[in-house]
Amino acid sequence: MNFLLTLIIQISVILITSRIIGLLFRKIHQPQVVGEMVAGIILGPSLLGWLAPGISAFIFPAQSLAFLNTLSQIGLLLFMFIVGLELDSKLLKGRGHAAFLVSHVSIILPFMLGAVLSLYLYPLLSDNSVTFTAFALFLGSAMSITAFPVLARILSEKNLIKTKVGAVTIACAAIDDVTAWSILAIVVAIVRSDAGEIPVWVTLFGTAVFILIMIFLIRPLIEKLEVYYKNKGNKLTADILGTVLLLMFASAWTTEWLGIHALFGAFLMGSLMPRNKNFLESIIEKLNDITIVLLLPIFFALTGLKTSIGLISGTEMWIYFGMILFVAVFGKLGGSAITARISGLHWRESMGLGILMNTRGLMELIILTIGLELGIISPALFAMMVMMALVTTFMTTPFFEWVYPNRIIRKELEEISKEKKENRVLVPVSFPFSGPGLLKIASSIFNKDFKVYALHLTRVGDISSSHFDEAAGSRNAIEALQPLLNIAKEKSITVSPLAFATRSVSADINQIADIKNINMILMGWHKPLLSESVLSGTVKEVLHNAKADVCVYLERQFNSYKNILVPFNEGVHDKGALELAHKIAVNTNAVVTVLHIVKPKQQNDKNNSKERIENFPDDHIKLQVIESDDPLEAAVQKAKQDYDLIVVGLSETWGLEPSLFSSRHERLISECPASMLILRKYIPSEK
Repeated sequence: MNFLLTLIIQISVILITSRIIGLLFRKIHQPQVVGEMVAGIILGPSLLGWLAPGISAFIFPAQSLAFLNTLSQIGLLLFMFIVGLELDSKLLKGRGHAAFLVSHVSIILPFMLGAVLSLYLYPLLSDNSVTFTAFALFLGSAMSITAFPVLARILSEKNLIKTKVGAVTIACAAIDDVTAWSILAIVVAIVRSDAGEIPVWVTLFGTAVFILIMIFLIRPLIEKLEVYYKNKGNKLTADILGTVLLLMFASAWTTEWLGIHALFGAFLMGSLMPRNKNFLESIIEKLNDITIVLLLPIFFALTGLKTSIGLISGTEMWIYFGMILFVAVFGKLGGSAITARISGLHWRESMGLGILMNTRGLMELIILTIGLELGIISPALFAMMVMMALVTTFMTTPFFEWVYPNRIIRKELEEISKEKKENRVLVPVSFPFSGPGLLKIASSIFNKDFKVYALHLTRVGDISSSHFDEAAGSRNAIEALQPLLNIAKEKSITVSPLAFATRSVSADINQIADIKNINMILMGWHKPLLSESVLSGTVKEVLHNAKADVCVYLERQFNSYKNILVPFNEGVHDKGALELAHKIAVNTNAVVTVLHIVKPKQQNDKNNSKERIENFPDDHIKLQVIESDDPLEAAVQKAKQDYDLIVVGLSETWGLEPSLFSSRHERLISECPASMLILRKYIPSEK
């Protein structure tokens, strides 16, 4: 027999089958790995060997499987190394109580149920060659596993990692991964000790020493690879990759020699690699394709060749399988969901988490293969457990979509986007004296939860503005921005200075707002040469064209804000002005007077005034209703009273239409002695 020709045929058949079946499963919204697992079973005695035993024997003769097994073991080592690389301890931050509790219950409960089930299954599906202790421990471990890579891929595809259920689930799975594999390492050590290979105390003590050596001696040496990587311009050279692989194989050899299996060493080395994102992604990119596309399908095929569903024959055997499936689902899904609910998650989130944690996939097959190789489980039990892994992985996507439909996910993502969107403020600064006031009002609105882009533009007739320098290169720019930068440093406010030459100030302000994903453009006002109007010229053009909220700030008083007035109608800009005023009041402990003007004898409008601001809490806000036929006149007279700041929305009602060469529509601006903040709320649908 020409083993090379046979190997080429085997690999070709495996790749063709796995890609086709994987593609079909993706069409029904299943992870491709599920299809590849099924492809392995199709190539085994369960289907191909049953329908065409001659073809099966020709493609997969028994004496050739050793070569496939070697390739599959290399694939598993690389895969576990990649899993270690992707294991991020930062996932656990902020997940604390819920993640810790859910992850441990989701291991302990199925482990205990599996051990209890072994009392019944041991005399039926095992023999005296395996001790009950080894059988019970292994069955418990196999019930406890979660397929971290498959789960992470599902969460990523559905964009769920940013949601609460996704964040807690990925943290739980990460903890599960480490804990379950640690338990399995102990189980393997006990089994091999029972077989007389290595005393269990030698294995456990040696493993503990090895882990300490890896953490405190090897890890600092590995970090030098990261330095070398950076010195090479963040390029993963062949020398770096070769060194990484040698370290991985050395770690795998050591754990195999210690008696806990080579896969643990590969996983450990991956988890200890430097956490430089680019460095890790470069390694994963190099290894991922050959591992996922070529080597893992070979492992699935070998698993399928070892799986004979025909062994599950007769009513009793299917009852045993049903018991295994029930314990697996109830222990993992039920335990995770109930614990998550107790931890404070809603029922929908808890059920979604339980369904995701019930995913077993490839990780389960790896554990089962170890159990079969060590003789802990019989071929019949192996077939049942493989079927359980397939069912629990297959059910994840449809069950999760039933509990968590896409419309709910979209809604949650929208809410998260609103809550967590970074506040970015663009502050154009023309003169040194204007910067501190603009920073003051910005910090009053956002407290310290924002980033400022301080922009100084210099008009130059024909100089292109297609590029700009964030380092603020000119002397004029430094002089203009320095007072703002000094105050920002004192208050620990993040500021990025920008300065460049421009032919169109307003166009460049709007362009930078787009590039920097700005939430608010905060402009000051200085009297122009040809007009008394505030809302004209550059200000007018920015108000009309900016794809962000625009505030124009006129600073007339330098004292702190204690009394704030908001003339309020029902427009979107007035509502935005009230939101801003409330934020300022909360951050500065001020009082906001909401001035609502109704026509005389319109009792219904007067009674409904409170309802128009019902979305705002009563603290810091008081409502004042005035009857007047002229809302602008009433607002002007009220603004002349003892207020530190007037916050007003851009509105015809308040005479604030942007108009060149005309100030008669800006009475509120011209006659108000207090500082004023004018808001134009950005409405995407209107742009």
